[in-house]
Amino acid sequence: MTEIPAVASLNTDSPRLVAGGITKDTQLCLSLSGRPGNTGTRFHNYLYDALELNYVYKAFTTDDIQQAIAGVRGLQIRGAAISMPWKEDVIALVDEMDPSAEVIESVNTIVNTDGHLKAYNTDYLAIVSLLRSNQLDPALETVVLGSGGMAKATVAALRDEGFTHVTVVARNTTTGPALADKYGFGYAPQLGSLTPQLIINCTPIGMEGGPEAADLPVPDAAVQAAEVVFDVVPRPTITPLLARAQELEKIIITGAEVMSLQALEQFVLYTGIRPEPELVARATAFSRAV
Repeated sequence: MTEIPAVASLNTDSPRLVAGGITKDTQLCLSLSGRPGNTGTRFHNYLYDALELNYVYKAFTTDDIQQAIAGVRGLQIRGAAISMPWKEDVIALVDEMDPSAEVIESVNTIVNTDGHLKAYNTDYLAIVSLLRSNQLDPALETVVLGSGGMAKATVAALRDEGFTHVTVVARNTTTGPALADKYGFGYAPQLGSLTPQLIINCTPIGMEGGPEAADLPVPDAAVQAAEVVFDVVPRPTITPLLARAQELEKIIITGAEVMSLQALEQFVLYTGIRPEPELVARATAFSRAV
């Protein structure tokens, strides 16, 4: 008999394996990302196994988001996590928008109930939670870098948490001013002479595997002047921006924290079950051990 090697990302105590593996009744959830990784896959599958749920989670990418979402509907895939660059594109492809996604005009989660696709945004919930848990002062001079889906969730969370001194810095001179105007904040095409106390990077600069993976999204002088640096990029956990902030002994908030919090809310939407915090902590640690 050929020995099957262990797979690092697999929980070998999986109840699904003990019970005979994936079956025709196993519910599939997936993520759609321009740069798919293993973090969400490990997080969700760890919880499915621990709670003995007949679900499986798999990461995908696509060059045709319309066909991908049609597949979610047609194959009765239970849920789909949506990442850059499709958070706005999928709006036209779903049947219903939850207020969390409709107000922000950005989607990061789709739940399929008998072919009815409902869109949500759990990024917003994660950002709010982190602003609160880090007890950030709403009076901080704040810059949000970017104007895409994650920036939309972040700017909405800042507004709802009482932040008033916020500037959206985005190279896109259409979406940047529109996002700032929607929430009554300032806009600038470049950071320029701004020296914010709180920097929030919502661009892909610094993302593992990307063309700007080794770059900082702001000049070093801005990092030196900041008090808090928040990078929503999920991989690596410590981006070049956060590494520099750590060297300068700044308060940092990571994209890995965002991923864990928003993924938990996705898990609840897919399964109807909210795991105990201790189990979530173990799933989070497992997801990052790569």
